[in-house]
Amino acid sequence: MFMFYFDGSLFFGAFYLIFFLVLAVFAVTAVRGLAQWSRNNASPLLTVPARVVAKRTRVGHSGTHNSGYHTYTRYYATFQVESGDRMELNLPGEEYGLLAEGDEGMLSFQGTRYKGFERRP
Repeated sequence: MFMFYFDGSLFFGAFYLIFFLVLAVFAVTAVRGLAQWSRNNASPLLTVPARVVAKRTRVGHSGTHNSGYHTYTRYYATFQVESGDRMELNLPGEEYGLLAEGDEGMLSFQGTRYKGFERRP
């Protein structure tokens, strides 16, 4: 078994191992986020006929006991395009509230970025 031994202490070895694992997870998350941002920027802005087939929210919180908790809500809508393909996009709460399942209209998006939905009468 391989362990880091700094100053002859197993504690420091375990501390550094955990530190580098946390750092690696942070780095991988940052790289994935940058890659998605870059792919979205390189994608064309598309506007296609679509129908709202589902809506959902995700409520979470961040913070600590000492600093207080912050609650946030993420809003998602699933759109189905003419080909039958579906895509779930994150959208602002103001727009989420205006959508209803079954609405049909023109969906604008760029990669995984929601740009807007214009409802057809």
